[in-house]
Amino acid sequence: MEHFTIATVAEQSPDFRRVLWTGAHTQLVIMTIPPGGEIGEEVHEDIDQILSFVSGVGEAVVSGKRRKVAQGDLVVVPAGHTHNFLNTGPNPLVLYTVYGPPEHADGAVHRTKKEADEAEESGRDEPPSS
Repeated sequence: MEHFTIATVAEQSPDFRRVLWTGAHTQLVIMTIPPGGEIGEEVHEDIDQILSFVSGVGEAVVSGKRRKVAQGDLVVVPAGHTHNFLNTGPNPLVLYTVYGPPEHADGAVHRTKKEADEAEESGRDEPPSS
């Protein structure tokens, strides 16, 4: 059994992205987006994503629709939809997300967005193959 006090774990991580757990069908990831930062517009063709916001304030953009997000909010991004999440506040925007199926390399830790982008572009951030 894996057990996380997820809000605490997420808030204690300074990393842009950290994979906490990877299963055969889903993956749990925590993220910290710095003030003025963003995840970056993307689309996962075959992956559903659920994001839950732990602290901070921001904006969700899913398929061109914008909505403010804050602690306690949850956003569902179905596969094939463009999305981006931006930090619009003065403090880090902290969240955890569940991908189904996994999107990132098991155990991946990316300290910054730049590091995450480089890992993806180089192919070092591929999810485990079934």
